[in-house]
Amino acid sequence: MGDLYSIIASNYVTVGANVSRSNTPYVPVDAPSYEGSWKGAYANGDKFTIQVSNVVGFRAKVRYQSGSTVRYQDVLIKDNSFKFGDSKFTLTRAGLGQIKTVMTNPATGAQSLETAYAQQN
Repeated sequence: MGDLYSIIASNYVTVGANVSRSNTPYVPVDAPSYEGSWKGAYANGDKFTIQVSNVVGFRAKVRYQSGSTVRYQDVLIKDNSFKFGDSKFTLTRAGLGQIKTVMTNPATGAQSLETAYAQQN
């Protein structure tokens, strides 16, 4: 059993060393740049909406909906981005955001990374 734990421990250290982290601090963001309704569609035609509200400093509340999937989450905004569920939203310029979402095929279990753009309404 001891060998198993040492293998797990060494792999944990190796994986942890490869994780990139931002060294920039959390700073207040321009609330109107993020707040409101964002709409877009993935390449397969699935539409999504993101509601961003209560932006205070670098904190916000997010509601995401795509088809029957609905997620609510409190998020932290850093480096023009925030993560929620299996998605990451990045403000690319005023009124335009990029969303990257890990999609899982229910039939096969295969996962893919889908990228789409959303416009602020």
